[in-house]
Amino acid sequence: MNYRTLQVAVERGVASIWLDRPDVRNAMDDVVIGELTAAFERAVGDDAVRAIVLGGRGSAFCAGGDLNWMKRARAFTPEQNRADSAQLARMLRTLHESPKPTVARVHGAAFAGGMGLVAACDVAVASADTRFCLSEVRLGLLPAMISPYVIRAIGERQARRYFLTAEVFDAAEARRIGLVHETCAPDALDAEVDALLARLLQGGPVALRESKRLVRDVAGRPIDDALLDDTAARIAAARASDEGQEGIAAFFEKRRPAWNPQRD
Repeated sequence: MNYRTLQVAVERGVASIWLDRPDVRNAMDDVVIGELTAAFERAVGDDAVRAIVLGGRGSAFCAGGDLNWMKRARAFTPEQNRADSAQLARMLRTLHESPKPTVARVHGAAFAGGMGLVAACDVAVASADTRFCLSEVRLGLLPAMISPYVIRAIGERQARRYFLTAEVFDAAEARRIGLVHETCAPDALDAEVDALLARLLQGGPVALRESKRLVRDVAGRPIDDALLDDTAARIAAARASDEGQEGIAAFFEKRRPAWNPQRD
């Protein structure tokens, strides 16, 4: 597929999806959102892809909404605004619900919708010079479509502060509040992401998918008999599965499992 705003490559089980509008710091518009949705769906449907990395070309990960797009939106009817918002919602949900692990490679700036992309990924790694901001209220707007993912990432208390103040914060603060998992020097970012991918690709594809489902289904539930029965059934199914049997056999035979023929 030919993309106007992205660069996409698949290599050694990893789909690398790059926002490629460096002249506008990878700001998002309707074209970017549509192409991201298509790229995520394509990666999810590709059996050769085991993990997805999202990054940005140029000086920033993503500076939020494109100003020209926002200017055009001023003339939208309520119905057009609703449809436009629904497109963004679909893209974020596609990323968040990917059955394959997703990694945000963050540098420079992740503002507004860019922060939503970070929060929607499973794991986020940021260079130490990255700046973050939920700037919407300064424009009289709301971080509405990204809110489910940002609140899940940083919690309600931190969301109250940053949704309301629109203050810029650094990568160290992003790590402290749970938005990113790791920070590193700018020149170490690719190595940090590669090391993380190497660990992810050692997991069984079905186990990775079901582990993501497990987090989603268990989070917030009371620890009761129903939950214990549910989790017991899941591990029993995993043990009996072809992948589980192969993984256990490989462990005892001191060899790589079939899904990981080229990695230690």
